Amino acid sequence: MSCGDAVTEGLAQGGFDRVVIGGGDGTLNAAIPGLLKAGLPFGILPLGTANDLARSLGIPLDLEGAARVIATAAPRPVDLGEVNGHCYFNVASIGFSAELAAELKSEAKKRFGKLGYAVAALGLVRRARPFTVVLMHDGAVERVRTIQVSVGNGKHYGGGMTVAEDARPDDGLFDVYSLEVRHWWRLLMLLPWLRRGTQGSWRDVRAFRTTALELRTRRPRPVNTDGELTTRTPAVFRLRPAALMVHAPPPDAG
Repeated sequence: MSCGDAVTEGLAQGGFDRVVIGGGDGTLNAAIPGLLKAGLPFGILPLGTANDLARSLGIPLDLEGAARVIATAAPRPVDLGEVNGHCYFNVASIGFSAELAAELKSEAKKRFGKLGYAVAALGLVRRARPFTVVLMHDGAVERVRTIQVSVGNGKHYGGGMTVAEDARPDDGLFDVYSLEVRHWWRLLMLLPWLRRGTQGSWRDVRAFRTTALELRTRRPRPVNTDGELTTRTPAVFRLRPAALMVHAPPPDAG
């Protein structure tokens, strides 16, 4: 038995009623296997750069408010996305977002905070080139040219982007979009819509909801899950509804 296994088994059998995790989205993603094994509800102290999961769940970003939620809010279910066996809370992407994750060094995040995402993105956006991907979902097979496909389980990602304005991490659905733009300047024009989650209204953005899909590319491409490169295409996605319980305000609390 590994040290991590011993800790999670001890939590489940030692009279503890919750797990508290201090950190950002990468820390929370890394904790998923332990949380699944422990079988306990968890609380979030948002200590990361972007804190996208906390924002998606309506958890206050100040530590006092977050601690109050952990102490008083009833746990509620949260879904997990899964791609090639790797679980995630927020978003998995191929294309531009995965290339950005590869270029965004931890030093830049520490130095610039959320601005680090913008600094890295500006250096990459003019080099973005469309590629071909086959989308397989709900009995359909679609071959498209895109610069990014994102499969969202939660609502927020990337330090300020939104998968879809009405997405929720507990709605039992993936929110998927494909940026089928031909020129890099169109991506810059899209930024306000990407921040609001209304990019699906653009004619060169494909958006849909589903519970499972597969992405295939001519050559293997990296997949970014919650900011980390964890697998490659072909990418098989499945949803794990209500996989965990989290201390968070009720969905209609604001």
